[in-house]
Amino acid sequence: MTTLSVHTQHLAAKGLRAIGRQPAFVVMMLIQPMFWLLLFGQLFKRVVEIPGFAGGNYIDFLTPGVVVMTVLFSSGWAGMAFIEDMDRGVMDRMLSSPVSRGAMMASSIVSNGVTIVIQALVVVAVGLVSGARFSGGVLGVLVMLVASVLLCAAFASLSNGMALLVRTRESLIGFSTMLTLPLSFLSSAMMSKAVMPDWMRHVADYNPVDWTVMASREALSADPNWSAVLWRLGGLLAVALVAGWLATRAFRTYQRSL
Repeated sequence: MTTLSVHTQHLAAKGLRAIGRQPAFVVMMLIQPMFWLLLFGQLFKRVVEIPGFAGGNYIDFLTPGVVVMTVLFSSGWAGMAFIEDMDRGVMDRMLSSPVSRGAMMASSIVSNGVTIVIQALVVVAVGLVSGARFSGGVLGVLVMLVASVLLCAAFASLSNGMALLVRTRESLIGFSTMLTLPLSFLSSAMMSKAVMPDWMRHVADYNPVDWTVMASREALSADPNWSAVLWRLGGLLAVALVAGWLATRAFRTYQRSL
């Protein structure tokens, strides 16, 4: 087992234990996506009647969208853990130790990825109880989880990198909000691309959030187009790798400014 994997496992376990010691946060983490699914599902359930919309059951359509929105809002806050470590002096001690910088970034992604998988499974369970029927079955759900974890890796990396640059909660909150809200609404998370304005539809074509939603919906459908799923997963992997590389380089900027 390599040093990187050992360090990553140790730090990821430490991060998960920290989350487990906050029961109120765990409860909110699980309840929030349930509220989104139930409230948005009722508020927009008649949009399937709009000409051009795919029709069918809106809960089927919305469930992958809520999973992806949960990914965005959860991973967008990943950098808060880095800022806490900076404020407590833990970050400086870590950087002066032999711990791999890559492991510090990867462990954050792993711990956030575990959280995302749990939240996604809760959303799927609530969707099924609410009447959703996923023809893609277990394989479709697994593909959705893979796509969600890749998106999580990209946005958690960006959040961590920005935390190393701005070092304050207020600035990170502003960055996260500025990034996640527009990307959510410039995707088909809640609304079919068929009824979007042309300019929004074109923007969504280049939006990794929409790639995640579309790959998930396709995999959950009765007759998936696996080539479309795979190229979107490949795009998400590329974005995650680039974001992780850039975020890891931000450690150098942080250290030079000390």
